[in-house]
Amino acid sequence: MHWLWVLIIGAIIGAIAGAVTNNGKSMGWISNILAGIIGSSIGEGILGSWGPQLAGMAIFPSLIGAIVLVAIVSFVVRKMSAR
Repeated sequence: MHWLWVLIIGAIIGAIAGAVTNNGKSMGWISNILAGIIGSSIGEGILGSWGPQLAGMAIFPSLIGAIVLVAIVSFVVRKMSAR
């Protein structure tokens, strides 16, 4: 049951990161889940696990990590498609 919550919270975090970076329309639900989970790992690794937690993910560091991840990935994808 824990993994189901991780996927749901990861999808929500990824969707918020996509909305903040204006890339939410181009991301599918699998991309949202991946961005949320990977961004959570990056954010908590760099910033620690402070603030409220859901499904074992600290919300604020996870959001910050996911926003940075989505911004970097969309920048790289835009540069690759411009060639």
